[in-house]
Amino acid sequence: MTETIELIDNDFLRQFELNVENEMAIIEYSLQERKIFLTKMIIPETIRTDEFELEFIDLVFSNIKERDISVVPTSPEIAKYVRRNRKYKRMLPVGIRI
Repeated sequence: MTETIELIDNDFLRQFELNVENEMAIIEYSLQERKIFLTKMIIPETIRTDEFELEFIDLVFSNIKERDISVVPTSPEIAKYVRRNRKYKRMLPVGIRI
């Protein structure tokens, strides 16, 4: 992602949004108590690259980390990201292993 883009937390639709090249990438979530469940990731094929996907997930995790809440990745792509990035395993709730 070469341009500066802004991550939007659309709490009405319960999703993180990223507009790139007139396309919208989305990570849907469910917020319960002090946990956020990342349930689904939708990235249009026209902008989908491995690099974009990783940067998008990283932006979302940075946003969540600022809120100081736990993350439960139920989306397979996001769970895979957590497995590969040990620094985010600390954000998992007690008892959750990926």
